[in-house]
Amino acid sequence: MSLSIRPASITKIVPDSIAAEIGFEVGDAIVAINGTRPRDLIDYKFLCADDVLELEVLDVTGKTHHVEIEKDYDEDLGLEFATALFDGLIQCNNHCPFCFIDQQPPGKRSSLYFKDDDYRLSFLYGSYLTLTNLSQREWQRIEQMRLSPLYVSVHATDPEVRIRLLKNPRAGQILDQIKWFQKKRLQIHAQVVLCPGINDSIQLEKTLRDLASYHTGEVPAVASVAVVPVGLTRFRLSVDELTPVTRSIAVEVISQVRSLSKEFRQQFGSTFAWLADEWFLIAGEELPDESEYEDYPQIDNGVGSIHLFIKQFVTAAQKLLPSKVKTRKLTWVVGNAVEQAFQPILKRLNLVEGLEVNMRALNSDYWGQSITVTGLLTGHDLLLNLQGQDLGDGILLPSIMLKHDESVFLDDISIEEVAGKLNTTIFPVAGVEELIKTCIKS
Repeated sequence: MSLSIRPASITKIVPDSIAAEIGFEVGDAIVAINGTRPRDLIDYKFLCADDVLELEVLDVTGKTHHVEIEKDYDEDLGLEFATALFDGLIQCNNHCPFCFIDQQPPGKRSSLYFKDDDYRLSFLYGSYLTLTNLSQREWQRIEQMRLSPLYVSVHATDPEVRIRLLKNPRAGQILDQIKWFQKKRLQIHAQVVLCPGINDSIQLEKTLRDLASYHTGEVPAVASVAVVPVGLTRFRLSVDELTPVTRSIAVEVISQVRSLSKEFRQQFGSTFAWLADEWFLIAGEELPDESEYEDYPQIDNGVGSIHLFIKQFVTAAQKLLPSKVKTRKLTWVVGNAVEQAFQPILKRLNLVEGLEVNMRALNSDYWGQSITVTGLLTGHDLLLNLQGQDLGDGILLPSIMLKHDESVFLDDISIEEVAGKLNTTIFPVAGVEELIKTCIKS
């Protein structure tokens, strides 16, 4: 795989850091560290661990110069970069019919259609990859740099079923690849996107039991697995074998996976296989008790995210919420999937004298979904449901609705455009502390 390595463009210098003392500026770029050009943030961190560094730097004027640094071993320089990958993303070579990227309408920014399958993003940020496009060089790098755990979209362990799902003949190698992780004492967290009629029922049981067979030893090759319902949108171009998850299907899957999880707890002392919260919301069933989620190994798949959010809110509220604030009225926008679960939070916020928070729990007309998680709401959905309404002093907007590091919704509409059309202020909030502080800010 020959990707050209670009200089690592600096976007932020941490105050009082080594980089700040030296005089780095935003717009400077790192070309090489001790003679090696870093491919990505992994290389950068590895190379910067030494106590003596020689940096080749391309400054904002286009001039190249060298900087020598002596520091403590493993001490961070205090630089942040425009991207974690300096040689470009590894693109996905699969054609999964359930891929969310392919279920978007045409005509948006090109970045919205870019499909990555990059092990480095998996290691750094927990994004999922399929392992179908790794060269021998990349496998060697994973081993040599101990890039573990990785997050792997397994979907099915039966070779024919996985090939059918990924539309890639290399997809059938998954069990051999997991054996490789086991042999190298490296780990993965696995994901199963369940597609009714394809990888459910007998196939789901086979997949979970196969994966559980690698949850052994001091360093289990498969640390955990999450089962997630397939998400379908109205923009899908083709009529294929995929069918949506109904309430009755969700009830069946919950029963099946919980039965297997009970076995796994007896065998391993761990649940091992978890269901995403969405299953219980679709089925109209109570969420499992918080204690079942252990240390939340699959939180990014929405496994226990509702319980964790409420738990974090209770802790933060005790510390941050006053008894009284200056009169303030806000509209909190969430997906209708969490409307009932978040009622205790809403009630607690409204106990503060002077504070009025109204929840608007929306489904996504844009994607054509009747039950919608918060992260899939779009600018279109806000404009459709909130135009002409009294929104108070502004909208509390969970930042998971926005594209990473940008003030843009998934439908390519900006926060500024939505705020302008709704004639209100939008407050993006990331996490419970920011939610509370925004509510009580005078």
